[in-house]
Formats: sequence, structure tokens, C-alpha cells
Amino acid sequence: MTRADKGTVRGVLSAVRRDLFPPAAQPMPPMNEPWPVRWLPHLAFLAAAVFAANSGTEDVSSMRFLAVLHAALLVAGLRWPVPAWWVSLVMLPVFSVDELRSYGGWAWAVHAGLLLLVALRNPPRVLAETVLLSTALLLGLKVWRGGEFAPWRFIVIMLVLFALVAVVSAGVRRTREVRDRLAEQESALAQERAHRTILEERARIARELHDVVAHHMSLISIQADAAPYRVANPPKELVAALADIRAGALEGLTELRRLLGVLRSEGEPGGNTPEAPQPTLERLDDLLAGVRTAGLDVTVEVSGERRPLPEGVELSAYRIVQEALSNTLRHAPSATARVELDYTPSALRVRIRNSPARQPAPPSPGGGHGVLGIRERAAMLGGELTAGPTPDGGYEVAALLPTDPAARTDKEHPA
Repeated sequence: MTRADKGTVRGVLSAVRRDLFPPAAQPMPPMNEPWPVRWLPHLAFLAAAVFAANSGTEDVSSMRFLAVLHAALLVAGLRWPVPAWWVSLVMLPVFSVDELRSYGGWAWAVHAGLLLLVALRNPPRVLAETVLLSTALLLGLKVWRGGEFAPWRFIVIMLVLFALVAVVSAGVRRTREVRDRLAEQESALAQERAHRTILEERARIARELHDVVAHHMSLISIQADAAPYRVANPPKELVAALADIRAGALEGLTELRRLLGVLRSEGEPGGNTPEAPQPTLERLDDLLAGVRTAGLDVTVEVSGERRPLPEGVELSAYRIVQEALSNTLRHAPSATARVELDYTPSALRVRIRNSPARQPAPPSPGGGHGVLGIRERAAMLGGELTAGPTPDGGYEVAALLPTDPAARTDKEHPA
């Protein structure tokens, strides 16, 4: 035998040793099913152990405790399948003696159950090794004891039972792999859906902010064009500077319309661009009236000095309130809601809180990623948003939207 062959043999023996002498316990986990069914396999093996210990040992005249101990290996195998199989393998020849022969058939049935436990918690290679050793022991006892051990039909029945264990374990393993793969795909799909929702919300924000930025750049252009006419004999340098400002504003406006104008028509049939202005908090009363018409009892409280805010903040605050109230209508039928707006010197605080639902919510279509969208809006303004259930069973959405551009810049680009 060459050195390479010896190395291969040592590698195989080392792998078999690791398979048949695992270093840690291998408990069988519960099923991913509702609670009454989760522990069904464990209860089935426990019932089989009790049945074998009771019915299988009735005719054992002596050393009945040994047969009961062997049946109890089914329970131990739920946590240590390979060691329990080893103990059973060592005990099986004992049950071929005359005093314990009446338990011999039960002993091999229990051994087949242990093989199934080994197969459920180990790779197919381990099952093949344990089945081969069990078959070798079965045939060895038949050759050694002959007719005193068992008839050939018993040998055939046990071999068929071993094969059945292999088929069942392969089916269970295949089902488990398919279930795990489906769970991974569902998780990946949920992540992809959430990512797509964020991208769609960003595109929607870009379409909406296009109006805001374009409006201000148009004002800059008009004011720069009209400024020289507001004073008599303006210096030529001032006129030239204002002309440069106007030209830069027009060029920027052209680029903005070219790049972001596509986003406005992306989701519109036929490429039509909606002409309606983007909503602000001035239209909050109209939103609340529509929600009340839909059946939601909503109140509003405004604190602080109400003042015009940057259009991006107004738009985002409106959308946050709109999304939160829509979710309340969808997920908390017959609930009540409260909208709070708190104007502080540097930020706008928005809080929407609803009471628990008074009746079950009907199935709602959609991905359920509205909170991701409004959280993205708050983040793009340099603000924060939290959403979650309240202790009384309701739900709350709270957002902090900075209104000071310098504060937002400091937060987004810390020193």
C-alpha cells in the first residue's frame, strides 16, 4: 500500500470516527407548526418507547429492567441519537439469549427507530454507516445463532424496515430542505420588496421635490432679471453679476428639468405629467375631512407658533400624516386617531397615534412597506421617525423634521 493510499484510508477512518462519535448533543428541534403540533414527533417517539417498554416486556421472565432500559433509548435518542444507537447496538446481542428472546423483535424495532433519529439529525453518510453496521450485526447474529436467533423472514422484514427508514428520512430531509429554501427565498423577497419600496419612495420624493426646487430657481432667475430695473443707473458690474446669476439659475433649471423631469412622468400613463401642486400642511384640513368621511374619528392639535416651513418639510409632514392615517383606516377599523403638530424654533414634530381596533381588520393587499417610505422621507430631510405599537394596543408614528437647513447640514455631515 502506497503512502497516498494510507493517507486516504486514514482520512476515511477519521471521517467515520467523527460521524459515529459526534462531539456534541444533537437535539431534535420542534416543528415549525402551531403549538399543538410542534412537539408531535417527540410525543410519537415517547409513546413508542412507553409502548415497547410495557407491551414488549410482558413475557420477559428475568432482567426486565434491561428491556425497559433499551426501550427508553428512544427517549434518549431525541437528544443523543448516535450514542443511543451505539448503546442499542451493544445491547442487541443480549436479547438473543433464551431469557430475553421474547423481547428480541421489539429490540430490533426500537433499533430501527433509533436509526430514524440518527438519520433525521445527521447527513445521509452517517445513516449509511449506521445501517451497514446494524445490518452486519443482524446477519452476524443469524450466522452465529442460526435458527435459534430468528427465521429468515424476520431478517428480511428487518432489512425492509431499514430500507424504509432510509426512504422516510430522505423524504423528511428533502421536505426540510425545500422548506428552508422557501424560507430563504421569502426572506430575500421581503428584503428585495423593502429595497424596491425605498427606491420607489425616493423616486416619488424626487418627483415631488422637483416642483419645489424648480419653483425657487425660477424665482431666482426672475428676481435676478428684474433687479437692475429697480434702481436708477445700476453699476455695470452689478448688472453683469445679476446676469450671471440669472444665466446660472436658468442653466440649473434646465438641467433639473432634464434629469428629474423624467421621474415625474415615469409612473404616469402615456408619460403625462400631473399639473396639480404638491400638497402642504395648508391642505391638512382637507386630508382630515376626507379621512373622517371614510369613517375615522380623527382630531388634530397644533402647538407652537404656526409658520410657513420649507416646502420639502411641509410636503414630507403631509405625506407622513397621510400614510399614518391610511394605515389606521386599513389596519385598525373603528379606531380613533389623534394628529399632533408641534412647531419648535428648529424643527417640526409630527405625532399620529391611534387607539386599538374595535373590530378585526379585513385582509389588506399590498406589501405593507408604507412605514419604510415615510422613514425614508424623514431621513432624507435629516430627521428621525419612529413607529410601533403602544402599550394600550394602538399604534404611534412620531417624526422629527428639522426646519433649519444649517441644522440638517450639520446632522448629515458631522465634523
